[in-house]
Amino acid sequence: MEYNFFATISRMKYIDRWALMRNSRNETLSEHSLEVAMIAHALCVIGNARYDRKLNADHAALIGLYHDSSEIITGDMPTPVKYYNPEIKDAYKQVERIAEFKLLEKLPNDLRPAFEEIYKTDGSIEDKYMRRLVKAADKISAYIKCIEEEKAGNTEFSTAKKSIGAALDKLANEFPEVKDFIEEFLPPYGKTLDELS
Repeated sequence: MEYNFFATISRMKYIDRWALMRNSRNETLSEHSLEVAMIAHALCVIGNARYDRKLNADHAALIGLYHDSSEIITGDMPTPVKYYNPEIKDAYKQVERIAEFKLLEKLPNDLRPAFEEIYKTDGSIEDKYMRRLVKAADKISAYIKCIEEEKAGNTEFSTAKKSIGAALDKLANEFPEVKDFIEEFLPPYGKTLDELS
């Protein structure tokens, strides 16, 4: 028997993000997912090391890797459309859940529970908190894209940078891990390799 899960997941490299924007360099869903996974992991490590949390940083990285995998089926819905009103937002969430279920169906039954854990919360306070940090990592990654585009001379992302920056300010007030990451790790983004050396 053949299973299509991983062959389907590998197609994330063909899905470009920011479809409505002029990009100086296209960003694929694969690139974005890797960055979200690394940042989500870092946010949990910060929470555990500095704020006495009991977060599973490795699981957060896995969630980050797969967080947009439903877009292989649905495509990348532009944010202004996705959040235009509550009805559209709820309908799109339902479409995402159906797409995730379709992906899980591409796994053998004995492996499916391990991957279901990536897509579904266990209901614990720690898991819910960790998943909110993954969402924060997603926002941070989007902000980094705006920084990179701006640094490349592309003003197309200036409005997005402002709105994402405002959302990050709110997240930083709610999550000290996010505040620490923004203050300590975000400033070097956009620097040249020589400046980072």
